[in-house]
Amino acid sequence: MPIDLRYPDGKVVSHPNGVTGLDIAESIGPRLARAAVAVKVDEALYDLSRPINEGGDFAVITIDSDEGLHILRHSAAHVMAQAVLDLFDGATFAIGPVIEDGFYYDFEVGEPFHPDDLERIEERMAEIISEDQPFERAAMSRDEALAMFADHKFKVEIIEGVDPSEVSDGEEVTAYRNHDFTDLCRGPHLPSTSRIPAVKLLRSSGAYWRGDEKREQLQRIYGTAWASTGDLEAYLHRLEEAEKRDHRKLGPELDLYSFPPELGSGLAIWHPKGGQLRKIMEDHSRALHERFGFDFVFTPHIGKSELWQTSGHLDYYAEYMYPGMQHGDDPEYRVKPMNCPFHVLIYKSRGRSYRDLPMRLGELGGVYRYEKSGVVQGLLRVRGMTMDDSHTFCTEDQVQDELKMHLDFVLTWLRDFGFDEFEADLSTRPEKAIGDANQWEVTEKALAQALDAHGVSYRIAEGEGAFYGPKIDVHIKDAIGRRWQCSTIQLDFNLPERFELEYAASGNVTERPYMIHCAKAGSIERFTAILVEHYAGAFPMWLAPVQVSIIPVADRHEEYADSVSQSLGDAGLRSEVDTSQETVGDKIRRALTQKHPAVIVVGDDDVAHSTVGLRLYGEDKDTRGVPLAEATERLTEMARPPST
Repeated sequence: MPIDLRYPDGKVVSHPNGVTGLDIAESIGPRLARAAVAVKVDEALYDLSRPINEGGDFAVITIDSDEGLHILRHSAAHVMAQAVLDLFDGATFAIGPVIEDGFYYDFEVGEPFHPDDLERIEERMAEIISEDQPFERAAMSRDEALAMFADHKFKVEIIEGVDPSEVSDGEEVTAYRNHDFTDLCRGPHLPSTSRIPAVKLLRSSGAYWRGDEKREQLQRIYGTAWASTGDLEAYLHRLEEAEKRDHRKLGPELDLYSFPPELGSGLAIWHPKGGQLRKIMEDHSRALHERFGFDFVFTPHIGKSELWQTSGHLDYYAEYMYPGMQHGDDPEYRVKPMNCPFHVLIYKSRGRSYRDLPMRLGELGGVYRYEKSGVVQGLLRVRGMTMDDSHTFCTEDQVQDELKMHLDFVLTWLRDFGFDEFEADLSTRPEKAIGDANQWEVTEKALAQALDAHGVSYRIAEGEGAFYGPKIDVHIKDAIGRRWQCSTIQLDFNLPERFELEYAASGNVTERPYMIHCAKAGSIERFTAILVEHYAGAFPMWLAPVQVSIIPVADRHEEYADSVSQSLGDAGLRSEVDTSQETVGDKIRRALTQKHPAVIVVGDDDVAHSTVGLRLYGEDKDTRGVPLAEATERLTEMARPPST
């Protein structure tokens, strides 16, 4: 019986049952057939050679699409695993997923991989690619799969963990074979290895099986694959730029912060310049919170475990919380992983009326979360952090306006720090959720309307909301095109219910308030890391810890340099005078290395005429004889904080 397939242009075409994706692509046109790497029927992906037995929406997948790149990278991961098993006797393999911009594979081998090992593996991969080995899909029973992979213990563990409810078409296990190499996989894959146009191995590292520190220590190889050599070269260039901008390297070089091993993993100390940078960021956060109508609150760093039991954190978040502390007969206490239960207690401290709402509370609160040492990464993933948390309590009628306000706040914050490309994910109700259907409908619609009102492009992340409410995650792009998830606006039906929050509505009835969580920066630590890498440490004038470096040509000019610094300080500018005994050229080079936005040099003529030599970061030479008042006015204008 024929099957009907609806093409992207809306045309419905009948095909014989069992037709392949390649057959269909060839019927559309030879150019499309050559570009095709897979096809999709509804949401199911098919290899080009796999028979199609059901109708639905049909699309051809090409290698330069997001889905095509995913298939390419997964195919490249198989080829890498094949090469490793060819080259290293006794090696076995674990998993090899696709990740952002690439892939990795985990192996158990005799010793860690070395850089020359990666070169050998890459050479063997090139041979496999040139051999044009076809990827062939094989479906088998669980017992057949266990026999096939009997020599590979990690594959056996995966097979034994297969959930029968996830099996499709009555097939328990699928694998892909190219020549004598076979790997567990759901597919699809490229038609053959020669369709891999550009691949590169990047680095290796250690990794625990299943991410469990108590399990086997494996060796992970990271790689990347692209639709063309040009795309690969562009990506490698971005990696070079990212390495130059790495906040773990730049931060200590600019004397902003450091990570002393004596302090412990996932913890940073902030030096004076880093402290100044934080103060600027936090002052700006407070100024915006005031502008958007928030009240500041302050809460302790610990609370009784009973509080976390009520909030549900001990049920759902305990693995990220530090153990309880107890002294004598006192109750057990925990350091806080989040600020929200404390803000709930502020709301609950007295009776509330609808006239009190919306109630907007903001705090730059320190929180502590246990992150495994393997995932700690500079300031991007820490164990102690400051969250720019806010929590709003409002009525259902106020939800729409509150969400628009929150998104306005978020976009203002991000634009102020130099980001202007935004995308968002709108995560909707999951299968298991609390709150009634009306709450979800109202809030999901309100979130979508807020995004539409601000012109932010977004995708619907169907069913990916937290069990306690829908949310918006706002993503930004940095100077080298990397995508970062920063800000979150989250509805919460859980905490108002758990803490039995109420307000007196009109008509002498009580109702539950809606609760909105919002983090603009996320954590100050992580946002600082993003800023350091976005600007490569060369912050805009308003954000720079030191805005002006003042260099006297000789000792006799130091008194005038101090007076220039005083004048700049009176105008609100941050400056420092370099009185070291180095040459003027060395002092200028140091100021530029420290990426100070402006350098002022003063000599005899400047002392005599109240002028300065002014040089801005990124310019090749300075301008001599600039009147001090004019230089001050210019720098003050450059240092004006945005949106003020």
